Amino acid sequence: MSEAVGHAPEFDAVAAAAELEGAAPREILRAAIEQFDNVVFSFSGAEDVVLVDMLAKMTDRVRIFCLDTGRLHAETLRFVERVRSHYGLALEVMSPDAEGVQRLVSEKGLFSFYEDGHGECCSIRKIEPLQRRLRGVDAWITGQRRDQSQTRVDVPPVQLDRTFSGPEAPLYKFNPLASWRSADVWRYIHDHEVPYNELHERGVVSIGCEPCTRAIAPHEHERAGRWWWEADVKKECGLHLNNLGNHDELIAREHPSE
Repeated sequence: MSEAVGHAPEFDAVAAAAELEGAAPREILRAAIEQFDNVVFSFSGAEDVVLVDMLAKMTDRVRIFCLDTGRLHAETLRFVERVRSHYGLALEVMSPDAEGVQRLVSEKGLFSFYEDGHGECCSIRKIEPLQRRLRGVDAWITGQRRDQSQTRVDVPPVQLDRTFSGPEAPLYKFNPLASWRSADVWRYIHDHEVPYNELHERGVVSIGCEPCTRAIAPHEHERAGRWWWEADVKKECGLHLNNLGNHDELIAREHPSE
C-alpha cells in the first residue's frame, strides 16, 4: 500500500485488497482512514449501523451521510434520527434533485418501476445525490457483504470504484464487512447494544424504499424482499454497479442449467 496519505492516484487497490482479505472490519476501516484524508461513509439506515458504531469509537474524521430518496419507510427515518442522537453525529442527509423527481412522476407516475424496472427511479433518487456527495472525495466506505446477493459474491475489501471515478480523480471503495455474514452483523448489534431499524423485527431483512421492499419468508434469501419482481442479477440500484461488471457470469450462477 502506498504511504502517501490523501494522494489517491498512488493507491494500489488490488494490492490493498489482497493485503486486507480476511482482515477484521476495524482493520479495513483503519486502512481507509490512514490512507486517505477525505473519506465518507454511506449509511443506508439498516444494519450498516455496525460500521457507524465502529467509526464512532475510532475517529470523527469520516463524514457519515445517508440518502433520503423521498420514498423511505417512516420507521427508517425515525431510525436514522435515533442513530444521529445515539452517537451524537453530524449526520448528512442527501436528497434527490426536486426537478428530476417531479419530471419522472409527472411523466410516468409514482410506480413506473413495477413496469419498466427500478433503474430510472433509482438513478434520480439515489445515484444523482450520491454523485453529488462523492464529488471531490478520495474514498468511501460501504456496508456491502458477499452473502447479500448474487451480485456481491466477489466484493473485495477494497476496490477502485469504476462507476464514480473520474479520469483525473480515482475514487476508492472500502467494504469492511465484505467477509461477514448476516449472523456476524446481528451478533455485533446485540453484543454492543447497537440501535437497529424496527422493520427488521417484522421480517424485513434488506431495507430500501418502501414500494420496493417487502418482508421475506423464513426460507428466502435476504435480498428476496428487494425489487422482487426483477431477476436477482439486476438487484443493484446503481450505487454499486461495479458488481454487475461480469453479467454473463452472474446469469450462469443463477441459471446453471441454461
